[in-house]
Amino acid sequence: MTTSARRGPYVCGIDAGMDVVSGKWKSLILWELNNHGTRRFGELRRGLPGVSEKMLIQHLREMEEDGLVHREVYREVPPRVEYSLTEHGTSLNEALRPLGEWGKRRRERLVTEDALETA
Repeated sequence: MTTSARRGPYVCGIDAGMDVVSGKWKSLILWELNNHGTRRFGELRRGLPGVSEKMLIQHLREMEEDGLVHREVYREVPPRVEYSLTEHGTSLNEALRPLGEWGKRRRERLVTEDALETA
């Protein structure tokens, strides 16, 4: 199911990487699946407060198309669908780990700066 033309041409590796993780929720979906393992749709939605059903569906479809997420449909009543990271998704999550560490330090710095400004 090809719905987007997100296949370049890319100027550099960062351009190609950012194309795959663009969107507010994709990095959080990667984090959620990495930290909690296989999740059903409702579990993912509860783990990402503020995400709309439409946006979560859209991002999961794009991530499945990009080979980051595996969608398993169980033929039972009621139907059950589970999402998990693929090897490609796990490797992207590892590549994003240093960015997450940088972001954590930034958050700490901002808290410190805010405390100094209000003191």
